Amino acid sequence: MIRVFIADDQLLVRQGIRTLLELDPEIEIAGEAGDGEETMERVPAARPDVLLLDIRMPKRSGIDVLHGLARIDTLPPTLILTTFDDSNAVLEGIRAGARGFMLKDVSYDQLIRAIRAIHAGDTVFQPAVTERLLRASTRVEVETLAPAERLTDREVEVVRLMSGGYSNKEIAHALGTADGTIKNHVSSILAKLGVRDRTRAVLKALESGLL
Repeated sequence: MIRVFIADDQLLVRQGIRTLLELDPEIEIAGEAGDGEETMERVPAARPDVLLLDIRMPKRSGIDVLHGLARIDTLPPTLILTTFDDSNAVLEGIRAGARGFMLKDVSYDQLIRAIRAIHAGDTVFQPAVTERLLRASTRVEVETLAPAERLTDREVEVVRLMSGGYSNKEIAHALGTADGTIKNHVSSILAKLGVRDRTRAVLKALESGLL
């Protein structure tokens, strides 16, 4: 069972997401909040497996929530639900600890798949949003962000699939290789990019122009 907490200031959005999630017998609603302060208060007690978080909320923004929950070590695996207007905020959210982002108009299947991926420790970066981020984000010189050691062509392929939220097993299937080989590629990618997890690897790849 995956316990999900929904944080969004729009009641209809929360109700819609809740209705969709309740269709899946393996998902349980751990709680809801309509603003940032409520989210900060309720999430630690609810102890959800996954947090669905809106970026723009009253009282405290989604970014504030991420930082606040992280400070008290109660930040669950978090998926940002965004609109196309939130590009820079999404990047801030990933830096603050979120594991991915999706548009609010995603399909039922996409949302369920994303929740399961986040719960399993993977990342979810919806391609449409990723493209928007690449166009809208303000970057420093690529040279200052480039990895110390260049990624191989295969490692770049793996990072691209990681940005889509695919697991090692799914990447292995897509590339026609073994799970262990992909695990080794991921370890090499993390080392070359100088990051400690898949989420930051994708973020670094975005910022340095690899994707």
